[in-house]
Amino acid sequence: METPTYVLEFEKPLRELTKQLDELRQQSIETHVDLAHEIHGIEKKIDAMQREIYSALTPWQKVQVARHPKRPYALDYVGFLCEDFQELHGDRQFNDDRALIGGTAFFQGEAVMIVAQQKGRDTKEKIARNFGMPQPEGYRKALRLMKMAEKFGLPVLTFIDTPGAFPGVESEARHVSEAIAVNLREMAMLRTPTISVIVGEGGSGGALGIGVTDRVLIFENSYYSVISPEGCAAILWKDAAAAPKAAAALKLSADHLEKMGVVDEVIAEPLGGAHNDPAQAASALKYALQKHLNDLRGLGAEKLLDTRYERYRHLGVYEEAGALRS
Repeated sequence: METPTYVLEFEKPLRELTKQLDELRQQSIETHVDLAHEIHGIEKKIDAMQREIYSALTPWQKVQVARHPKRPYALDYVGFLCEDFQELHGDRQFNDDRALIGGTAFFQGEAVMIVAQQKGRDTKEKIARNFGMPQPEGYRKALRLMKMAEKFGLPVLTFIDTPGAFPGVESEARHVSEAIAVNLREMAMLRTPTISVIVGEGGSGGALGIGVTDRVLIFENSYYSVISPEGCAAILWKDAAAAPKAAAALKLSADHLEKMGVVDEVIAEPLGGAHNDPAQAASALKYALQKHLNDLRGLGAEKLLDTRYERYRHLGVYEEAGALRS
């Protein structure tokens, strides 16, 4: 195990053990002394500590894992899962938004339409992809591709990973709220199977703009929320430092979302997060997608629409208070 280059606060005890492990291995090489027993002992400690830490992550810690810079992004999963991905560009109105990508591909030999939010790795790519925050033209491009998928009978697979839609002045000037609202309406009526996967961050309407699907899947350490923890903390507690408290109150983690029926399946991640073994995470996703696609293929268009309507019609509950007594 290599010493991690990016360490979250709650992972620091692991970093110390990993350093010890690296030093022992180096010492064994340099001195030609067999330290296999000592190395095995530290490896067991690291494994036990990882299991202890990651079996009891708080909602805020899961948000941190979802934002990990080494976490697999949408294109990483597309590369693992699909063949012959052909990216299609532009919304035919204004521009090509690189924060939201899409195109045709083959999944398990079947043609599908991919729609995905994509973040960048280095500074240059992060800026080019606007830190994964789509603008109105991104959502209009997504809708164009989904309508194309409907025309040719292709299932739509969307990959959600955004802190939210871009809130800048230029985005508002081009009506980002209207673009997202149109997507919500049109996705609800698409006459083709649709599945969305929250692979990292699922922030607010920015995520929902490609998330009104027949099935919603989420990775174990991803989150899906009406607002970021920092935004919620700033509004309710007037202090962004209250983000951990906000994350707990928002019930944004995968286990809470599954209990509330917001998501249909939680996909297990490798120990330590998807970034520790992207291939294993992709394999788990592949199995889940194949299973849900098989289920949806058996439904006719009308049944698909009825089932989708019922899914969202019954999402969430509320109670009406009785009349106030004078």
